[in-house]
Amino acid sequence: MLLPKAISGASGGGVFFLHGEDEYRKAQAAQALVDRFLDPATREFNLDRLEGAETPVDRLASVVATPPMMADWRVVHLKEAEAFAASPRARAVILEAAKKPPPGLVLIVQARVPARSKARFYKDLARLAVTAELKAVPEHETPAWIVAWARDELRAEVRLEAARAIVAALGSNLGLLVNEVRKLAEMVGDGAAVDVEAVRKGGYEILRQDRWAWFDLVGGRRMADAVDAVPALVRQGETAVGLVNGLSVHLLRIGVAVEGGQRALEAVLPPYQRFLARRLAGQARQWDREGIAAAVRGLRRLDQLLKASSLPGHGLLEEWLQGLALSGGTGPRSRPPATP
Repeated sequence: MLLPKAISGASGGGVFFLHGEDEYRKAQAAQALVDRFLDPATREFNLDRLEGAETPVDRLASVVATPPMMADWRVVHLKEAEAFAASPRARAVILEAAKKPPPGLVLIVQARVPARSKARFYKDLARLAVTAELKAVPEHETPAWIVAWARDELRAEVRLEAARAIVAALGSNLGLLVNEVRKLAEMVGDGAAVDVEAVRKGGYEILRQDRWAWFDLVGGRRMADAVDAVPALVRQGETAVGLVNGLSVHLLRIGVAVEGGQRALEAVLPPYQRFLARRLAGQARQWDREGIAAAVRGLRRLDQLLKASSLPGHGLLEEWLQGLALSGGTGPRSRPPATP
C-alpha cells in the first residue's frame, strides 16, 4: 500500500494520528496499522473499533487502559475522533496516551479536522503522536496515483492513458476507482496490462479528448492541436478555470525539469508520480527558461482574467494558446483535431 512515510516504518506502537480529507486513504492506512500490529490468533481479544460520536468517554478510557491479552499489542482504532474535541476529559485520555503510551497499546486516532480549526487538541496530538496528514489527491494527479496503486497493491500494470480514461469516466473518488481497477485487472488476467482497449471493453465511454492528454499537447508545444482540442473539452464539461489550474501544475513541473533536469523533477514529485518525470523531462526539451517563465506568467494572468471577466472562458484560453503559438510554440500536428 502507498503508506505515508511517517507510518510506513512504524514498529514501536503508541498513538498514531491520521487526519486529512481523504477518507479512503485514511481508512487504508489505519487498516495497514491494524494488520501490522495485531496477532491474528488473538484478534478477537485485542482489537477494539470505536466511533467517536457513539463512544462514551468512560468506554474510551477503559479500552485505552486495557492491556493486551496473550499478545504483544492491543489495537484500538478510534474513528471520528473529532467528536471528542469538545470534551476535556476525552481530550485528556487521548493526549495522555500519546504522551505516555501504556505498554502494548496501539491507538489509531482517525479524524477529519474541521477547516480552519484552531483547536489546541489537534496541534497537541499532532506533536505527541506519530502523525500523517492524508490530503485529498488532486483530480489532475489521480491517474498517476491509480497507476502507482495498481503496481504496488495489485502487482498489475495500468497504462497511464487507461488510468486517465477511467478517471475521466468516474471522477476522482479513490474508493470507487480502486474497485473498478481491480475488476479491470481481473478481466485482463495476470501478466496483461490494463490499457485503453481494456477500459473500453469494461464498458466505459472513452472521451475523444481528456484533460491530461491536452496538458501533454501544451507541454509538448503542439499549440495548434491544443487550440483545436479546446471546444471538445468544453463540450465534455471541462471549465477554462479547471483547465488552467491543472495546466499550471503541469507547466511548473516542466519548469523544474528545464532548470534541473529529470532528477530535480523526481525530487519534487510525490512518490506515486515519479514515473512521470521522464515524460515531463521530454516535454521540457521543447522549452527554455525564458519561454516557460513567460508561459507561466501568462497563465497566471489568464487565471485572473477568467475570474474577473464575463467573456467566454474557452475563447480566452484559445487566445492565450494562440499567443504561445505566435511566440514559437506551434510544433507538429500528430493527429487530426479532436472531435466530440
